[in-house]
Amino acid sequence: MTAKDTHYDVIVIGAGVTGLSAAWWLARDGKSVLVLDKGVVGAEASSRNGGGASHYQSPLFAEEQRLWPMMDDLLGYPTEHQRERVIIATNQHDLDHYHFVAENCDEMGWPVDRIDAQTARDMVPIAGDNCLGGIHFRFGGHANPQRTVQAYAWALKDHGGRVIQHCPVLSIETQGGAVTGVTTPQGHFSCGALVVAAGPQIAGLLAPLGIDVPLMAARAEMIVTEPAPLMRLGGVDGNGLYGRQTMRGNLAFGGGPHEWIDTEAQGPRARPTTPLSRSLARRVAELFPKAAHINVIRSWAGIVENTPDGRPILDRIDNLVIATMSGVGFGLSPATGHAVRDLVVDGACSFTDIAKLALSRFDGLEADWRETRGWLPLTAA
Repeated sequence: MTAKDTHYDVIVIGAGVTGLSAAWWLARDGKSVLVLDKGVVGAEASSRNGGGASHYQSPLFAEEQRLWPMMDDLLGYPTEHQRERVIIATNQHDLDHYHFVAENCDEMGWPVDRIDAQTARDMVPIAGDNCLGGIHFRFGGHANPQRTVQAYAWALKDHGGRVIQHCPVLSIETQGGAVTGVTTPQGHFSCGALVVAAGPQIAGLLAPLGIDVPLMAARAEMIVTEPAPLMRLGGVDGNGLYGRQTMRGNLAFGGGPHEWIDTEAQGPRARPTTPLSRSLARRVAELFPKAAHINVIRSWAGIVENTPDGRPILDRIDNLVIATMSGVGFGLSPATGHAVRDLVVDGACSFTDIAKLALSRFDGLEADWRETRGWLPLTAA
């Protein structure tokens, strides 16, 4: 690399779905963009999630819904996006809650059908007699996380962007309050703007700059089964689960509880299978009794960052943009990338009001907020 190649208009720290989407938006806007990651593209929760794209409570939701149907054409690579989603209930408490969700969506103008037990079983043939009904989102949907992350990376490179894997950022350099560059094991890179989308590592990267980003890391586990008969709508939630049916027929599902872990600069040391896998398998069998005989063939875990109120942080401080999505990064990624592009280039989001996502909402947060919420690793708890 020659000296003239070490400067970029924008450097993005983090090659997860949020960082890659932001980098792609910036590169297609004509900016020279470098993405740096401590590991490989999409190695954490970006490729280990349920693939859902139905975040109706987010200010980014309308843009999410506008963009997803176009993403295959915009990126030039498949995401396997499929529209609509079903949530089914196996007890009255859940059914009442889903009807409450439907009322909220109706008020916001997003169409939802209330479906009875038989209609739910017709739509989800692997559901059983324990299904009491549910709701059918006429919006939202899901995509394949692995394919989508790779699509962003390839599309970024098509626009001249660069990704360096296994290249952690060791320090962020500033002058007069503005970021000037970063230091890595592979050398120094200067920039006109910096986007920090490094998941749980965001707090550690920004603390030396005097920027306090309150985050707690959690291990989010998923299981994948053998293929089941293909359903018309592959996006089905319920019984505390989120997930999808792959185009091959596998059921890929996750859903709490979080296993809180300490954040380490190099990422998690290991991801051993935990008892949560058994809980997930049991709940999948309860939700889909007619598929209860199929085997679980693998499990994954991705590390997600969580803010104290569970909402993302999207904010700009001088020429630094912070992007942490608090566990909902995948589905919102087309809209998040657009918002980050706007923050970097224009200083404000052009398509929605994201004031409620500002970092300043945590000013005065109690120092022991993790302890008061019980967000502690098992060893500490």
